[in-house]
Parts: sequence; structure tokens; C-alpha cells
Amino acid sequence: MNEKEKKTFWENNLKIDPASVAFDIDGVCADTMNLFLDILRQDFNINSIRYEDITCYTLEKCLPINQDVIFKAISKILEGNYRAGLKPLDGAIDALTRIGNHSSPILFVTARPNAGPIDEWLNKLLPLRSDQIEIIATGSFEAKTDVLLQKNKAYFVEDRLETCFSLLDAGITPLLFHQPWNREKHPFIEVKNWKELEALMALQTKAI
Repeated sequence: MNEKEKKTFWENNLKIDPASVAFDIDGVCADTMNLFLDILRQDFNINSIRYEDITCYTLEKCLPINQDVIFKAISKILEGNYRAGLKPLDGAIDALTRIGNHSSPILFVTARPNAGPIDEWLNKLLPLRSDQIEIIATGSFEAKTDVLLQKNKAYFVEDRLETCFSLLDAGITPLLFHQPWNREKHPFIEVKNWKELEALMALQTKAI
């Protein structure tokens, strides 16, 4: 069985215990890059960048924009200081609600320096109790691994390819969420949307 066949096998047969999986937020649950583009248009009058142009996670490497503008736009996102609304990715809220009602608390691990604005955003959108949601802000991509190990999570849904390789080295199975900035060759299970991601979960219907 070659690598492609192995990947297809796992995608077709893997059923993940929801209690064993944790989630990134930006680029997985939150449509953060479209918010970034909205901020460019509204605050900096930059209208030439498309979503598909964001081909790497380090934005200054792939976008013809002044680095200071990128930094200011990202700062607005992290601080929750923007006029445009941050939207969830299609299907995220419904899927997370079903997952949370099956097994909670749902663990979200973000590399943001603080969880404040994104914590408020997620708790407002998800029709779950506050004790069904746990958000940990690590301040760095590298620190995610230790949190996941401490929380005994076997899987992590992530959109940053470099983080996936670090997780794999630590014995955590990454589930790569398809985005334009992670299109390099990789060995990971990949999902294109929340419907595909939810299909990997062992979400049995509970008897009433």
C-alpha cells in the first residue's frame, strides 16, 4: 500500500473519538483571512489581494504589501479592533455544536497571545454552555504541542502546515484543514470542510 493508498484508507475508515480531538481556531473555525482582507480594504484601501493569493502562512512572504500594514491589520484582529465582522467557516458552528453535545468540554488551542476577543466571539456563536468550551491561548505555535499532550489529545485540527509536522513528531495526529496557504506536499489526513471533518468523528446518536 503506497502513501496515497494509505491516506485514502484512513480517510475512509478512521472514526475519531470526539473526546480525543482538539481544534485550532483561526483558519479552522474562524474565517480570519477573509477578515484580514476586509481590514485591508476598509482601513488601508488595499483592494487587490484575493483569498487565493495567501499562499503561505507568513503573509509578508507571499503578499505585495508593506510589512507594517500587515502587522497593523493582524494587530486589529488580535485585539478585536475591527469594523468588519469575523465570520465562522461554513458548517463550523453546527458541527462543533454536535461535537460539544456529544463530548465536552471542546478544547480549542490557539497561538494567539491572549484568548480575550476570540473567546468572546466563540462563546457568543456556539449554543453551548461555557463549561462545554475550553480555550487556551499559547502565544506561540510551538507551545500548542505541550498543551495537547497535557490534555491527552491524540488529534488536532490545524491549518498551519509547519505546526502539523511538529505535532506529528510529538505523537499527535494532525488533521490538516485545507487552505491556500498549506498546499505543499504533506503526509497528513486532510479535510476540505467541516462536513468532511465531522464525517471522521464517531458521533453516535444518543438514545432518548
